[in-house]
Amino acid sequence: MTSPEPVHEQGSSRLATDVDVLVVGAGITGIYQLHRAREAGFSVLLLEAGGGVGGTWFWNRYPGARFDSESYTYAYLFSKELFEEWEWPEHFAQQPEIERYLNHVVDRFDLRRHMQFDATITSAIYDELSGTWTVATSNGAEVRARFLIAATGVLSVPWFPHVPGRDEFGGASYHTGMWPATPVDLAGKRVAVIGTGSSGVQVIPAIAGEVAALTVYQRTANWCTPLNNAPILPGEQARLRADFEAMRERLNRSMHGFLHRRHDRATFDDSRADRWAFFETMWNSPGFAKLNSNYTDLLLDHAANAEWCEFIAEKIRSIVDDPETARKLIPNDHRFAEKRPPFVTGYYEAYNNPDVSLVDLVETPIVRIAASGIETADGVREFDIVVWATGFDFGTGALVRMGIRGRGGLALEDHWADGPTTFLGIHSTGFPNLFFPGGPHAAAGNNPRYNGDQVDYITDTLVYLRDRGYDTIEVDPAAEAEWTEMIDTGAALSPFGERSYFFGANVPGKPRKYLLNSGGRPKLFAAIADVVGSDYKAFRLTRSSVSGPTPSPV
Repeated sequence: MTSPEPVHEQGSSRLATDVDVLVVGAGITGIYQLHRAREAGFSVLLLEAGGGVGGTWFWNRYPGARFDSESYTYAYLFSKELFEEWEWPEHFAQQPEIERYLNHVVDRFDLRRHMQFDATITSAIYDELSGTWTVATSNGAEVRARFLIAATGVLSVPWFPHVPGRDEFGGASYHTGMWPATPVDLAGKRVAVIGTGSSGVQVIPAIAGEVAALTVYQRTANWCTPLNNAPILPGEQARLRADFEAMRERLNRSMHGFLHRRHDRATFDDSRADRWAFFETMWNSPGFAKLNSNYTDLLLDHAANAEWCEFIAEKIRSIVDDPETARKLIPNDHRFAEKRPPFVTGYYEAYNNPDVSLVDLVETPIVRIAASGIETADGVREFDIVVWATGFDFGTGALVRMGIRGRGGLALEDHWADGPTTFLGIHSTGFPNLFFPGGPHAAAGNNPRYNGDQVDYITDTLVYLRDRGYDTIEVDPAAEAEWTEMIDTGAALSPFGERSYFFGANVPGKPRKYLLNSGGRPKLFAAIADVVGSDYKAFRLTRSSVSGPTPSPV
């Protein structure tokens, strides 16, 4: 099939830009996008709000922060040499190691000179005449680019619940998603942790033995299971290197971006004794194997899910000494994986420490934050430090705060007022030359694998446009509507319930729309193949008259 004819827009002119491609965000996705764009020969600049690289792994440096996907499956796979030269010490690396790795990648591939830090985006305005984006930053800089790639991530806007008096607390307050780079002195302090999601259940056991007293404020119990981390021994390191090509191929084909083997039977194919023995194997398996290698009907059959939940509840009761505390730690409002299931190390055991206590916010809700501490229906407890482990404005949070204005001044936050509408989780109608890999309608699995697929597609698309002389690309409204309908329809089959932050449920007033890709990686691959096979039929591609070459960046 031939390419569509270019549209020549009368009176338009192609203005020289500062860069061909402007990437926003120096997380795992943004770093890879910068590398791919440079590799493809584009002039490119990356802007990052933080003071260093890492994205999520720059800001989330709280005690206990670590991967819950295997380190070598989360890492970059585009270079065998890079894979071979970096030794992950653990199957699930800690934040400091992750940050070191990402800095190593940036320096090894000479990417740092194309980055500017401490540059929060304050506006991004599309100019229809020139087909370019003008992006302003908090430090007064302004950059004009042909293509804007917002790799801002889904976990980049920390969320604080609306609690009266939060700013009146006289002690120190920290959000796990904005943890200071300098160490926080917790020794001998009275500490409150609000929230028991993925970050809360990591930080609680990490600090329980250090603080004088730790009080955990829990709104909703989660189905936590052991991470089962371990060192990567020399023999394993050698096997990983030897199997790199096969591992990369498997990860590239995997539905969820993991190496875990799918189980061969359903729950009730086994006797109860055999089920409990298999559940014990799952309990002792690493991370997401408990989802990917469990019984095949775990997420489809409520009775099957209830069996696994009963097993976990028995484990909680056997670990936690106090029966009342154990009762509070067992969820009663959702099944396993209706919310993102956290993987933990020593979490339940922490409650056996006499200096650790648990407050159920359903039974005794927070009334307000006082100058001296936290007041609930039971009275005031005094604290030196409050840790807010209350999550993020997931999926759309960063994008709708960037001041993005598309065709005709259309505000992205208005276009998405009822929830995000996208094509491939990358494009949105009314915003030509804007891409947002790793944003809404993106991964439901190992994020770097899925986001990397999107980056590869974006880079191939940029090359396609350049080679054919096109200056702008905008998705057709019908394609956006069809993709978004697929997401919304498929959400009913997702294991995640509407109480999950994957539906925006943690942010009051946010539309309850599914924020992942319910069609998964296979649907993305199929749609990309269709786009390429039809010569980008789903898009409006345009040319402007050329006024001169685009200068290279300094």
